[in-house]
Amino acid sequence: MEQFEQQWHQVIQFFKQRFTDGETPQMDTILFLIGVQELGMIKPKFTKDEKLNLMHIATCKLLEPYGYYEFSHFDDEGWPHYQKENDIEKMTPEEQEDLMKEAIINYFDTQKLI
Repeated sequence: MEQFEQQWHQVIQFFKQRFTDGETPQMDTILFLIGVQELGMIKPKFTKDEKLNLMHIATCKLLEPYGYYEFSHFDDEGWPHYQKENDIEKMTPEEQEDLMKEAIINYFDTQKLI
């Protein structure tokens, strides 16, 4: 558990230093930025629907190794699509949050960011 907390702290520090001017980022902010990374396109401004789609892309990407989603295809505009494989809703909100934190830590580790 201590290693988990230490790794989560490293993720938070990564965002504080690069994106949030020292403020602790919300989960939505982290998911949005991971979604942008996964999309591979940067626009001056994303619409509200695009922001929600980016957070969904991040969620799918993060939970793919756990068997919750499987990559399906890229659409004509280059946006990735995933197919739902299992329900995460069967977990309590606390379990969901812990799973997302673990998945984010694993993503950052895989990407060699922490």
